[in-house]
Amino acid sequence: MPTDVAIIGCGPVGALLGNLLGAAGLAVEIHDRDRAIHPLPRAVHFDGEVMRIFQAAGLADRLAATARPSSKGMEFVNAGGRTLMVRRGIEGPGPHGWAGNWYFHQPLLEEVLRDGLKRYPNVRLQLGHEVGSVDDLDARFVVGCDGARSLVRQAIGSTPIDLGLHQPWLVVDLLCNPDSPRVQALPDHTVQLCDPARPMTVVKVGGARRRWEIMLMPGDDPANMATPDVFWPMMARWLGPDDATLERSAVYTFHSVVQQGWRRGRLLLAGDSCHQTPPFLGQGMCAGMRDAANLAWKLAAIVNDGAPDALLDTYESERRPHVASFIELAVRLGAVLQETDPAAAAERDRRFEAGAQSFDFPQPQLGPGVRLDGPPPVGTAFPQPQLSGGRLMDEAIGARFAVVGDGALMHDLGIDAVRLPGVGLDVLARHGVRAAILRPDRYVFAVARDAAELAAAAAALTTMLKPA
Repeated sequence: MPTDVAIIGCGPVGALLGNLLGAAGLAVEIHDRDRAIHPLPRAVHFDGEVMRIFQAAGLADRLAATARPSSKGMEFVNAGGRTLMVRRGIEGPGPHGWAGNWYFHQPLLEEVLRDGLKRYPNVRLQLGHEVGSVDDLDARFVVGCDGARSLVRQAIGSTPIDLGLHQPWLVVDLLCNPDSPRVQALPDHTVQLCDPARPMTVVKVGGARRRWEIMLMPGDDPANMATPDVFWPMMARWLGPDDATLERSAVYTFHSVVQQGWRRGRLLLAGDSCHQTPPFLGQGMCAGMRDAANLAWKLAAIVNDGAPDALLDTYESERRPHVASFIELAVRLGAVLQETDPAAAAERDRRFEAGAQSFDFPQPQLGPGVRLDGPPPVGTAFPQPQLSGGRLMDEAIGARFAVVGDGALMHDLGIDAVRLPGVGLDVLARHGVRAAILRPDRYVFAVARDAAELAAAAAALTTMLKPA
């Protein structure tokens, strides 16, 4: 069977993309130089939209069994313990039909994603195989999910856009003793300690796992920072070596970079190969998962339905401004956290004397691409309500387009789309419209106030996807 898509890298992004393409029936080969999943924790958070993407891959329930849902948010606290800012949590299912925050152990997540690939005889996983050149891959398309040192990015010749943050931090992962009173006193929410003497982040991951991220200061020796004799005293306000067992400690440099040039011909990028996000918003892996969802339906439309290859030019035009919004917010949050000048930190604290400022995850609009021009909700993710029979909306749609809203507008549209009359009326009414066309990734292609507008939108979609 000829290979439709070759994926380089079977980390979370490559494995998710393989699952989505496998479900669409594409012939996929995934290459990874390592034979086994990396055994240590790396990413620890994903959001409700990403769980919705896992739902699209048929893996949400399995991943929910390995992850910890949280209704808690994140607090930025100064050296005196006063809360400066709060990222709000979400009680109950959020707009995407799932809890808004999930904490997880990455090796377990990757295990579920790789196991999911076994469902598809059209997906071949080649482990222990390092690709030397993209020219070695006989595939219609090649997607580099191969990280910050991407081979595919080099072949494309992408150029970096530096968004301003490059800071080394020590990451310490602990397995905590649940019987320890000090462990029991640890916060349930994520804490960003904005102490100019030593900024830190504390995360409750799940089960016994907790993470500390400790900013390196001038004079610190990166080679020694990961030594227990060095980092335990820094964490003494919370706990000590009698309260936990070290799982991993390592120094990383947090970057804020987005690449320009995500496609050249058959070559494409996804995940860290085309953007790197500081962890202060917990959105690094999430961005890569959104890449996979955006790219998967477009590749399937090209291979299965004959849509033009030029459809892939909309991938970067849509995704790059979207991910840049998250990176830019993470950089701004990092500036609050990483202030090490005592006078500047005191001035920062005074700005919040009137009370803590609250914020939510951003909901940016996709850039231009497979959508009509217009303000949100066009180009944003449509909420996932529960239908009258108890199913979540996406389960009734599958990997297809959909029309939601006023059923009286949905006749004679001439598009292959699931029609869900009566669904989403409240959401649409808030924007003064009566219907919407949703893409397979659940982003809004267009909205309409009447039947004529909806028919015109359907015709525009047909034109965009018309076989070459």
